[in-house]
Amino acid sequence: MNHRPSPTVASTIAWLTEGARTASQPQDVLEQLCNQLHAAGLDIDRCAVFVRTLHPNIMGRRFLWNHNEGVQVNEASYEVLERDTFLKSPVAAVQRTGGVIRLHLERQDCQTDYNVVESFRAEGFTDYIIYSLDFLNGQHHAISWSTRRAGGFDKDDITSLMAVREPLARIAEIYALTRTAGTLLDAYVGHGTGLRILDGQIRRGDIETIYAAILMADLRGFTAMSNERHPSDVIGTLNSYFDSLVPAIEAQGGEILKFIGDGLLAIFPITDDPRTTCDAALQAANEAQHQLHVDLEGTLRCGMALHLGDVLYGNIGSQSRLDFTAIGPAINLTARLEPLTRDLGYPILTSAAFAEACQRSLKACGSFQLRGFDSAIDVFSPV
Repeated sequence: MNHRPSPTVASTIAWLTEGARTASQPQDVLEQLCNQLHAAGLDIDRCAVFVRTLHPNIMGRRFLWNHNEGVQVNEASYEVLERDTFLKSPVAAVQRTGGVIRLHLERQDCQTDYNVVESFRAEGFTDYIIYSLDFLNGQHHAISWSTRRAGGFDKDDITSLMAVREPLARIAEIYALTRTAGTLLDAYVGHGTGLRILDGQIRRGDIETIYAAILMADLRGFTAMSNERHPSDVIGTLNSYFDSLVPAIEAQGGEILKFIGDGLLAIFPITDDPRTTCDAALQAANEAQHQLHVDLEGTLRCGMALHLGDVLYGNIGSQSRLDFTAIGPAINLTARLEPLTRDLGYPILTSAAFAEACQRSLKACGSFQLRGFDSAIDVFSPV
């Protein structure tokens, strides 16, 4: 006998096939899907979707639906892949090979190779089925369904649950690809730049003028360190160095535009009062210097320059290779100002334009001729 989904379930499948348009987030898709299936008569008490991600720190996400509780989203690090709790789970098996695993939890002959059996039995579940959500690139993700109904799922239930497999996989893949694109753009070009790219600002020559406080940082003694240490040690040190600087900058509203070898360029866009923004930029510089000293116990030193002005930011490069980069006289002045931190012995220096807007106490350090500028530049340092 051939089993087909009920007309009500068929409407749910059509909803998925048409793009689940009433849902705006992946967790909304899962919640509406489970609620629709439950309303159609399926005794579903729990559903979990497991999706691997392409993220430097996050291995994957679990979307967990419990009846009358909604959906919870949890993230897992890459360390999870090495733990027995994952290696001995049905999720790991399905993600490795695809296919379907069913555990009749209330039966004595239930397969007990998987570590979820006893915990699910303790929670009163009688049946568990998990199958792969196969993406077009060959990756196997997973979704599991559980019930507490005596006797577990019947044949019609299984038919309905399997029927949503393909259309749900397509929806999950669309959301995964969209999130991956945003994640990679955030990781490699920054959140603000990523939004610009996703918004369609991808043509060469698209330039935006941003009035901002500018911060440029550079590591001291990097060349000597590179010559003396093993390359892997140098990379590890650089990562620790940026781990000290970047969170402090981002916590004050700064956006990292570029990593430049052992240095970085960040801006604090001004949307309202320049004084507030400059105070935040100086606070970020101070906190970054403090964190660098704490994290690396004073073994590394860094010079930072702060300036205020217009940044020309946009898509520059050849026809086949583009880069979002920042240019303009304000960037040039900040780059010329930073080396003075080494010459004058101050970890942080600012321009006169920044000092005039900043409400924090700064002291004059003198006027200096910077390469490429006709007039001498007044330079200040935090008290």
